[in-house]
Amino acid sequence: MSDNINFQFEQNEQRPLQDFAEQAYLDYSMYVILDRALPHISDGLKPVQRRIIFAMSELGLKSVSKYKKSARTVGDVIGKFHPHGDSACYEAMVLMAQPFTYRYPLIDGQGNWGSMDDPKSFAAMRYTESKLMAYAEVLLSELGQGTVEWRPNFDGTLQEPGLLPARLPNILLNGTTGIAVGMATDIPPHNLIEVTSACIRLLESPKSTVEELCEHIKGPDFPTHAEIITSREDILELYKSGTGSVRMRAVWEKEDSHIVITALPHQSSGSKILEQIAAQMHAKKLPMLDDLRDESDHENPVRIVLIPRSNRVNCDDLMSHLFATSDLERSYRVNMNIIGLDGRPKVMDLRSILKEWLSFRITTVTKRLQHRLDNILAQVHILQGLMIAYLNIDEVILIIRQKDKPKSVLRKRFKLSDIQAEAILDLKLRRLAKLEEIKIKGELKELEKEGKALKQTLGSRQRLKTLVKKELQADAKEFGDKRKSPLIERQEAQAIDETKLLPTEAVTVILSTKGWVRVAKGHDIDPKTLNYRAEDSFKCMASGHSNQNTVFIDSTGRCYTLPTHSLPSARSHGDPVSSRVNPPDGASFEGVMLGKASNTYLMASDAGYGFIAKLEDLVSRNKNGKLVVSLPRESKLLPPVIVMNYETDLIAAVSTIGRLLIFPLNQLPLLAKGKGLKIIQIPPAKLQAREEYVVAMTVVSDNAILTIKSGQRHLKLKPVDIKHYVGERGRRGNMLPRGFRNITWMGVVET
Repeated sequence: MSDNINFQFEQNEQRPLQDFAEQAYLDYSMYVILDRALPHISDGLKPVQRRIIFAMSELGLKSVSKYKKSARTVGDVIGKFHPHGDSACYEAMVLMAQPFTYRYPLIDGQGNWGSMDDPKSFAAMRYTESKLMAYAEVLLSELGQGTVEWRPNFDGTLQEPGLLPARLPNILLNGTTGIAVGMATDIPPHNLIEVTSACIRLLESPKSTVEELCEHIKGPDFPTHAEIITSREDILELYKSGTGSVRMRAVWEKEDSHIVITALPHQSSGSKILEQIAAQMHAKKLPMLDDLRDESDHENPVRIVLIPRSNRVNCDDLMSHLFATSDLERSYRVNMNIIGLDGRPKVMDLRSILKEWLSFRITTVTKRLQHRLDNILAQVHILQGLMIAYLNIDEVILIIRQKDKPKSVLRKRFKLSDIQAEAILDLKLRRLAKLEEIKIKGELKELEKEGKALKQTLGSRQRLKTLVKKELQADAKEFGDKRKSPLIERQEAQAIDETKLLPTEAVTVILSTKGWVRVAKGHDIDPKTLNYRAEDSFKCMASGHSNQNTVFIDSTGRCYTLPTHSLPSARSHGDPVSSRVNPPDGASFEGVMLGKASNTYLMASDAGYGFIAKLEDLVSRNKNGKLVVSLPRESKLLPPVIVMNYETDLIAAVSTIGRLLIFPLNQLPLLAKGKGLKIIQIPPAKLQAREEYVVAMTVVSDNAILTIKSGQRHLKLKPVDIKHYVGERGRRGNMLPRGFRNITWMGVVET
């Protein structure tokens, strides 16, 4: 028994799992690329779209027919040709029926087929009805004329066309999007008249360049009246490479003092745009806008009204800001990745697409004419046999009546083919009349004339091109329309600087010892009079304006930035800074800075090192902040001190044991970050043991009085007294008078 089992397994192919999985994934990838996601250059359709159109034609749902339930069509499609989910099939069907999605819709829908605001809000297929649009005849009219190859459906019981014999380059007219495995396609729609004009140009001048073809095709033409603002040069480069992007911008106009938006970019939702603008108004980022409302209705599909706060509002600047910050302006990727006539996907430029499609079209027309010629020749052959029978009607009747095998006798007697003899035997008595003979002669003459014309056309490349040209012109006349998306080059949209939108008020930012922050209006604030939370108190403050940024620095030397206008009011206890940023664990906030970007600050550590930094270099948009001050081991950060005049101010540094050193501030470097240079000498051993360290640093201006506290004692050093402590940077400094050997604070008082 076991031997038999082993023998059976030996007959099976054995492959490594890695090779099997690789081949299986490759097969799946090719299936998705060629039979699901990418369109074919011939008819511009994906397989599911092609099968939907074909199934509807088989159901007799032409443009002049009555509507039928969409569920009927979907059932036929998935039951006969496309064995996949009904919802996916119906969604593909819906897209081909939406006039705001397809430039030239293929399906005429009745019922709820979605809206511009929500394209997927369509009703279920059991409620909607549909039939083909007249434009679909462009794809179907030549289907039964020997133009395409037919193949078995998925279960082999029916035949379906591999491609549709499109009379127009639908691949460019309606465009498409799709995502395959490792590749995608994004082809924008175009105007039918422009594309057919370019095709005719290429037929007449096969060496036409992309630049010359773009004299006819100005650019994409979306099913919306919004403006295409991409420059002419960018569009030309897009058509040369087959990849790029196109930008669309909403159309607006002024009515009295209101702004009215009348057209939105392709696939933009009016309700979403209203939400985006309302969110900015709620966040106080649009103070110049008073109100907005949606007045869209059946007669005006897009009508969004914006009401400025006053007549002084610059509407151009306001709309430029909205274009930059909302879906009123959108960019569309272009990647003209198409399955070519060789069955391989590739990115094509405009000339390659038109040239390859024209090659397909000429081949299709050749097949159609040859099919018609073959039918004519077969019919002429039969009619010639019938004419022989009419000329010898009595003898033919006699043979049929008397002979057992009249067919063979007829063939031998009159030198007829099998087909001709069969046609004679199939004649009905009523067709033996004299009128029938005259009719056959006339028909034979017409067929021979048509056959001769077909042979001439098939034998001449130029005649074929002329025929294709005339058919293109006829279709353009029947289905063409004016461009919907105007091409207008515009300046790039600019968002209004948020700080310019805010009122400029004098404010004071107050930081508590526990890291809570709040903002008070004005600069004459006594922070000690404010209420603080239990076990909390005032630490430091900074003055500036509400449209500036506030910079906080923590005990690890990291800086964080918050918009001043977003900080809580001083009428409350404020909010913890740590709730808005992400400082390291255990870090505390040691200072706050506010002012102009050009303001400079003294950044130092109690190890006696420091540098000068500009406020603009301390700003960070990251919640985690950025490291500005590198702290030596066993040292702590000192609160930053604002510098009024870098060239003339002095720096004063005092240690805990009372050593004071003063020197010109410009001896310290201007840095964006770092450790800085040595300011005052502290013995490393004493610093490590925390026996001595810098307790305070400050900046001393001309005519300023330097005040030093030691317990309850105050020492005031006038400019004359300060000279005694002036020395070289990095020295130990001079000792303060006895009684000031345990310093707790140092500051300045302007005279």
